[in-house]
Amino acid sequence: MGTRFLKYFFEPKSVAVFGASEKEFSMGGQVIQNLQEGKFPGKIFAVNTKGYDQVYGVQCFPRAEALVEIPDLAIICSPPDVIPSLVGRLGHLGVKAALVLTGGLSRANGTHSQSLKEEMLTAARESGIRIMGPECLGILVPGRKLNASYSSRNIKSGKVAYIGQSGMLGNAMIDWANGRGIGFSHVVTLGDSADVMLPDVIDYINRHSHAQAILLHLEYISDAQHLMTAIREASRNKLVLAIKSGRMISSTLEPMLTTPGLSNRDAVYSAALSRAGVVRVNNVEELFDALESLSRIKPVSGDRLAIVSNGVGPSILAADKLLMSGGHLAQLSEETSEKLSACLPQGWSGANPVDIGGDANPARFVDALTVLANAPEIDAVLVLHAPTRFAPSAEAAHAVINNRGKFRKSVLTCWMGLEEARPARHEFNLAGVPTYISPEHAVQAFMHMVNYRRSQALLQEAPPSIPHETPYQVRRDARKLTEKAKQQGRNVLTHEECTQILAAYSIPVAPTRYAADEKAAFDIATESDQPLAVKIIHETNCRPFVYRKHPHKLSAGLLQDIRSPEEMGTAVVKLRDKVAEKFPNSEVYQYCIQPMQRGKHSMMLNMGITRDPVFGPVILFGVGGYKENVMADRQVALPPLNMTLALELIQRSLAYRLIKEHSDHPEQDIAEISEVLVKLSQVAADIPELKGLEINPLITNRDELLVVDVKADLGEPAKHAIMPYPEELRETVTLKSGRTVEVRPIRGEDAPALVQFHSRLSEQSIRFRYFHNKSELSKRDLATLTMINYDRQMAFIGEEVKEDGRREILGVVRVWTDPDNIRTEFSVLIRDDLQGEGLGALLMRKMIKYSKSVGTLEMVGKILVENNPMRGLMRYLGFECHYNPDEQVIDAILPLNEPQNEWQRHRLETTSGV
Repeated sequence: MGTRFLKYFFEPKSVAVFGASEKEFSMGGQVIQNLQEGKFPGKIFAVNTKGYDQVYGVQCFPRAEALVEIPDLAIICSPPDVIPSLVGRLGHLGVKAALVLTGGLSRANGTHSQSLKEEMLTAARESGIRIMGPECLGILVPGRKLNASYSSRNIKSGKVAYIGQSGMLGNAMIDWANGRGIGFSHVVTLGDSADVMLPDVIDYINRHSHAQAILLHLEYISDAQHLMTAIREASRNKLVLAIKSGRMISSTLEPMLTTPGLSNRDAVYSAALSRAGVVRVNNVEELFDALESLSRIKPVSGDRLAIVSNGVGPSILAADKLLMSGGHLAQLSEETSEKLSACLPQGWSGANPVDIGGDANPARFVDALTVLANAPEIDAVLVLHAPTRFAPSAEAAHAVINNRGKFRKSVLTCWMGLEEARPARHEFNLAGVPTYISPEHAVQAFMHMVNYRRSQALLQEAPPSIPHETPYQVRRDARKLTEKAKQQGRNVLTHEECTQILAAYSIPVAPTRYAADEKAAFDIATESDQPLAVKIIHETNCRPFVYRKHPHKLSAGLLQDIRSPEEMGTAVVKLRDKVAEKFPNSEVYQYCIQPMQRGKHSMMLNMGITRDPVFGPVILFGVGGYKENVMADRQVALPPLNMTLALELIQRSLAYRLIKEHSDHPEQDIAEISEVLVKLSQVAADIPELKGLEINPLITNRDELLVVDVKADLGEPAKHAIMPYPEELRETVTLKSGRTVEVRPIRGEDAPALVQFHSRLSEQSIRFRYFHNKSELSKRDLATLTMINYDRQMAFIGEEVKEDGRREILGVVRVWTDPDNIRTEFSVLIRDDLQGEGLGALLMRKMIKYSKSVGTLEMVGKILVENNPMRGLMRYLGFECHYNPDEQVIDAILPLNEPQNEWQRHRLETTSGV
């Protein structure tokens, strides 16, 4: 649904509370009291059919139609049975937003087949009123003095937004934050998310708030693509942390969903959040610690932590936790060691962790911290304190607080203990210094910041150029194979069809021949001088991700080390009879015959494509062979993959460590495996009906990679969580000069070519595009411009292929579309030496055609007044151009599609876009 009317939830000027009374435990009464205590500056009305004159001093009306004005926000605490009709009436009155705090709407309404929630949504759709809830805590926006909730407490204003699906966890977060003196920009709980979804709120807060960080609590996900787009966009601008409940199948409130090939779907959630640049925390305690971290710790530039303590034991615990979490102990430089020696007792270890001695007083703590927190080889410092007579907890804490201005790097504190340490930790909280109850919690907080930095680096990492491109003909032929299987009534592919698909994408397959019967197999064996293996291909064993305890036995349909035609004939008969016995209804398709693949330095790998019921296609990788090996080392990633993402997937596996240790040329092997994974990612995009494809094993040896066995099944077309590269939008055109240009969507691998393109632009062209001089594109710029979300952004490049194979970008057109697909803002940039060849008009026409096809209503752009060539091009293309005196630019506007409802018409008439 997007961000339509969401501003009325977060910025209302008037509020009406339905079902409010002064009775004890009245939810509506609590909401009114919270609005009053929060000093909401707008108008408050109460509505109750009981006929009250007032509720806590607020004028009360008997029904919605009696209100003296139409409120921006309706807060509904009425009984469940009346809510559907109430929502319908509010919508027809012109109310734009309704916050439903009441629960119990999932039950059926009497004899009706629909639930109350479904009836409420049906009533809402007639007018377009937005619904948040039901069964939610409400909304708190302290910066606007809005507490539209039944929370027991108000909150301070801060720079962290909390968005969750559980009202009770939201209440706990508020209470904890108040105890620590931490504030929020927003607290939003969505309850059952009947209409307003989690991604909608993420989009709104990312675009229209000053929050620096977003905390997410996820229970279930209904639209993975919308969520991934929203959090990928948000994480480019803000720190995003998430906790996902229901990690084990039996504990989740979601339906019992399974992902073939995975024993636990939680790995898919981790892969998705990581891909989106989100830092995942594992439990509520970590979430609270994460909030402490992001509220008070300065951004870290690396993972090098220095630990200082007045005892060895706690510092070793902290070091263990750091190393197990993937961080590093900072290596002290000679200069830093010398400075520490000047303020520490003789005989100190000279290394990190730094033990300042059990007799350390508060001054020694400060001296050591000052040295460490200003050392260039250190990214942050953790100070551990155990109470002693030399350094009582309160005195040591005050010494650190009073001298914190001397510390250039982030300092985390851990004052251990309870009776004496608790007041000291309270002092740290009041002073805004991050403090933790144990060394492990402190280290985990540091690693939250490190992991965030790493995820941001991965988001901005331009991938290396892919070594291949899949021609259109190849993709079409691969699709024909699956279409043929469907026409024949099959939902599995034979081994031969699978290998044809892999070969089409240049994935190396072991030499294989296929026999229809015993005689054909005998003839193949006659022509071979190598030991052979034969596998019977039948309907049951064509399905991927099905494992047996003894895959090399006859029951698995495989016989090996066949050395004569006679042995081959006997083997085929055995396999055929065994299938007839074990799987009497399974159709036999063929016999697959291969030379035995063995080698001293070979390794078996497993990779493939599976389909998650929420996130769609997923790429798998790990050690191959038996079920126990595969399931123990199955790493996952969401497609589309590039070479950088494929390498990151491999590096998470046990297989990576085995390759590094045993391969003669590990870097080459890893690069080749990465390429195969990228190609599999493309297969998943090109053949959406492919439900699963498993390569097991793929053998790597001294000379090559070879696919030995592969299985695949088919299903309904899949929807990807991250929209894949839109290959179908490629086209080749000829310019006025006769120059041949390929026009295609941009991708991450184009970053180096974009840098080269930028270097050939004049200062005037750069100023016309960016409205200021921009001599170089930063790493962040390149990531933003090339690694785009294709479902909300699009960029087409005009590219020329030189005789030597080099590719040069000649021009770029791009659009940024709002989450509701109302407006898209364009920019176009052509290389100076190509002005006048018609490339700008060609790129703009392609973008206009594309934007129309996806339903966008209007294309807009801003042009500097002195940019006469662009103004002329816009008029030529049919744009309306008007001078904007506020910004002193020309606004160019082109209608694309007609509005489909009153709200879209309203949006087109506003400039806020909210």
